Amino acid sequence: MRILIAMMKHETNTFSPIKADWKRFQDWGAHLGENALKAYEGTGMPFGAYVELARAMGAEIVTPVAAEAMPSGPVTEEAYNRMAEPILEAVRSGVDAAMLDLHGAMVAEHTDDGEGTLLEKIREIDPDLPIAVTLDLHCNLTDKMVRNCTALIGYKTYPHVDMYEVGKQIGKVLIDAMDGKVTPVMSWGNAPLLSQTLRQGTDDEPMATLIRLCREAEKEPGVLAATAFGGFALADIRDSGNSVIVVTDGDQKKADEVRDRILAKAWELKEDFIYQHTPLKEQVAKAKTMTEGPVLLLDHADNCGSGATQDVMTVIEEVLNQGLEDVAVAAVWDPAAVQEMQKAGIGNKITLKLGGKTDMPSIGEVGEPLTVTGTVKTLTNGEWIVRGPMYTGVKVFMGPTAVLDTGNMEIVIVSNHHEPWDTGVFTSVGIQPEYKRYLILKSRIHYRAGFAPIGKATLTLDGKGVTTSDNNLLRYEKVRRPIYPLDLLNEA
Repeated sequence: MRILIAMMKHETNTFSPIKADWKRFQDWGAHLGENALKAYEGTGMPFGAYVELARAMGAEIVTPVAAEAMPSGPVTEEAYNRMAEPILEAVRSGVDAAMLDLHGAMVAEHTDDGEGTLLEKIREIDPDLPIAVTLDLHCNLTDKMVRNCTALIGYKTYPHVDMYEVGKQIGKVLIDAMDGKVTPVMSWGNAPLLSQTLRQGTDDEPMATLIRLCREAEKEPGVLAATAFGGFALADIRDSGNSVIVVTDGDQKKADEVRDRILAKAWELKEDFIYQHTPLKEQVAKAKTMTEGPVLLLDHADNCGSGATQDVMTVIEEVLNQGLEDVAVAAVWDPAAVQEMQKAGIGNKITLKLGGKTDMPSIGEVGEPLTVTGTVKTLTNGEWIVRGPMYTGVKVFMGPTAVLDTGNMEIVIVSNHHEPWDTGVFTSVGIQPEYKRYLILKSRIHYRAGFAPIGKATLTLDGKGVTTSDNNLLRYEKVRRPIYPLDLLNEA
């Protein structure tokens, strides 16, 4: 038995000016062949779960590639092919099954459906190959993805702390199908709903209700997997938005019924999927009155974990202007600033034009650096291993990293984009976040994986950036219409 296990992941923000070229995947960690196996075996990723299942079967494991990059603009065709071709070549060489760790919102220069295109090409080579697929909760599900695999599932948590579990669940379905124990059939559909990522936390309503319905459905006889995808609204493609997929053991009618039940609830809750804004100055002023820390301040419009530039200084400037003290920031992307701090050396004072290096034409914004003065506190290579519940065991490469201490604020400055979902973003540079009064995090929901246990309160700060939750700033051209909230739809 030869089992192909591969990872090919990118969440594409089509409004982002950051290019997803091959170097961006290498910066995160693009591994080929045996190096892919070494990098992800034993981790809390679907890839790790697949390997464990394959080893238990005594199968020969083929790992052509494991590649991921932080979200950004469309993937270049070259980068896409560097990931896809090793997978296709492995299929050509002959395998008995494939277990794929994908995302579901990959847009490339030559295709709006990166995952569907890959799966279709696999099926062209081997039409009967058993294929299991895990997808991110923010997947924009397409018919091409579903038609070209055997069984498909998505994460049920955001932050994504169940990646290993769903990988094991769908991998087991595939193995049982190969053994003749089950006959997977799938039913999927989407709602005319373009919900916002900031409203998709699975500990919160309305997403909590949809996840509960999925878990309840999986307890019903014959239901092998049920997934409610929040979708990724910042990918302007036809199929963006909320969707549902159900896998049953040979019962198409049951799959359709469960699908329709969950989709109907998503539509019923549509208004709750839209974020309500509060003026930035008002929120920072509110934060200043909070005495017990850490207070988590979310600079969510500049979240590189959804494709933002991570160098917008709007929120940081307002916090400094209002005089908040004992603040730590994770993180500002500015490789040039890091180089200046390296030249200055630890303990020396420096004035920087920090951030604001990237224009954002899709929302009509130009980069605006902020002049800050402080002391170079720390310099590191930016490498550390995640010990928290999300991406457990995975090595992080922030690139050359520095900490600037302004007196009131310690700013972590990185050379590679990295969303702060684990406290290691601070502890790796000598900051103990649990003792800070305020933590500014360029994150939306993933911060909860590492920081929810220590945060005493959380405020969303509506700054600028291409992960904005203000639909008035985004020009959609490809998404199917009509769709809520871009169009007001009747209940019927």
